[in-house]
Amino acid sequence: TAQKLLVGVLDDGHFTRVGGSAPIKLDARIVATVDVDYEARISAQTLRRDLIAHVSELTLRVPPLREYAEDIPELLAYYVDKLVDAEGLTFRRFSVAAQNRLRNYPWPDNVRELKNLVRRLLLADKDADIELDEVEAEISAAAAIDEPLVKQDLLSLPLREAREQFERAYLQQQLVLCDGKVGQLAKRVGMERTHLYRKLRALGVEFK
Repeated sequence: TAQKLLVGVLDDGHFTRVGGSAPIKLDARIVATVDVDYEARISAQTLRRDLIAHVSELTLRVPPLREYAEDIPELLAYYVDKLVDAEGLTFRRFSVAAQNRLRNYPWPDNVRELKNLVRRLLLADKDADIELDEVEAEISAAAAIDEPLVKQDLLSLPLREAREQFERAYLQQQLVLCDGKVGQLAKRVGMERTHLYRKLRALGVEFK
């Protein structure tokens, strides 16, 4: 297996290229990350203990975002400024109530989720202040989208039908995140608005 081969390379300090015969000295440092319980994987024999021993000489634990609730306001401000500068989005600020709500949110996807939330709220292009009710609506909309876009039975369909089903599900989900506004949806998915209107009608996706 790949794990066995990697352990062999780390043990010996050299490797041989595919099709080659001369050993090549390994001169590298390995930085690895893991977001699962690797002890459970070792017990289940899906992860080699000797491999973990090789790559865990120095272990750093990166706590989840929910353990840094006091940093949420600064992170929100940071990503607002970054997205405004990098993507030309309209500047908006989070109200104190909105910040407090997000400080108590569990952030299952950590910083990536926070950044995406900020982007969606900036794309909404509403009032300058992001209030609590808007944050609550965004959290609820994101939580409602919990089914995978590509289901296993979709893979058994003819290409044209599978593509239509995917496009319909994709645009429906994106439309929810845009509060049903086609103008915002066009900007979000990178389509010209007239073409998007035709696509939505053809797929039977309802919009405002």
